[in-house]
Amino acid sequence: MAMAGPLTGVKILEMAGLGPGPFAAMMLADHGAEVIRIERAGMIGVPNDPLLRNRKSVALDLKRPECREVVGRLARRVDGLIEGYRPGVMERLGLGPDALLKENPALVYGRVTGWGQDGPLAQKAGHDINYIAISGLLHGIGPRERPVVPLNYLGDYAGGGMLLAFAMVAALLAVKQGGSGQVIDTAMSEGAALVGALTYGLRAAGHWRDEREANLLDGGEPSYGIYRCLDGKYLALGAIEPQFRDALFKGLALQPSADRAAIETVIASRARDDWVAHFAGTDACVAPVLDMGEAPVHPHNIARRSFIDLDGVFQPAPAPRYSKTRLERPDPPRAAGRDGREVLVDLGYSEAEVAQILKAS
Repeated sequence: MAMAGPLTGVKILEMAGLGPGPFAAMMLADHGAEVIRIERAGMIGVPNDPLLRNRKSVALDLKRPECREVVGRLARRVDGLIEGYRPGVMERLGLGPDALLKENPALVYGRVTGWGQDGPLAQKAGHDINYIAISGLLHGIGPRERPVVPLNYLGDYAGGGMLLAFAMVAALLAVKQGGSGQVIDTAMSEGAALVGALTYGLRAAGHWRDEREANLLDGGEPSYGIYRCLDGKYLALGAIEPQFRDALFKGLALQPSADRAAIETVIASRARDDWVAHFAGTDACVAPVLDMGEAPVHPHNIARRSFIDLDGVFQPAPAPRYSKTRLERPDPPRAAGRDGREVLVDLGYSEAEVAQILKAS
């Protein structure tokens, strides 16, 4: 199951969850780590979920002591563990970092939650939109009238899963260099704020106002925004620097001083793909706003093999690229619990013990 990649030889134990934990595990597995996912009953799921590719899957009922013992035994053999439960849940199961690091001092114990392991909100329920709300970022997204829901990219995936994956690799590297294992406390609220570091810098320098559509990168600049075309599709303009602005306004047959209304009128006169063809070969920083059906078949994405088809699910391919290490085609998600027997036998359990552990899981 482990793929070739720069993390070949690294073993990760993933406690099943939603959002950032699976994303981090996918990142690690895509880059060569062997990941064993401990499934739990009652979770909502997506058929052939890309976030679950490249795993071994074991279904265990952690209410049963013999199943918790399996997790403890696995934790003694792996390099890292990922979990996304509320603070204290793993401790109540007897699988918290103190217990597992005692048995495996080199273990990197990665935790991801919305609010962090401590603080006034640590035990409060929430979702991506709540976490990015207190980061300061949600306030700046959307039209003047009100903030908009930006899907769950900033908190769950950028500020949570991607940050946890980075931290896991950093801590694993420290262990490889002679350090000891440790606990990673990834809070999506803090990770989202980190994504906004430049914006906080601009604000401190007096170059950013706490108003939507009033700044360079939030739609306040007419040459950096999204415009509706004749066919109802959209065009994204990103012409900030003078030479790019010149190319944009030349292509629109407008003066560089043209306001948003003038740009809207011109762009609304032609279909999206007509504009794409019109600006082809220029540095006007114009791109079509593609939907998820269009993106995988865009010529650039096809040329770079940016998307792959796994069992009929078009999904992003592993990224980024390496000059010497080829990332293999991912394996599709496994049926929940499919690898239970194999994993347990490898841990030294007898066939009778395997049957007993798995019968009610």
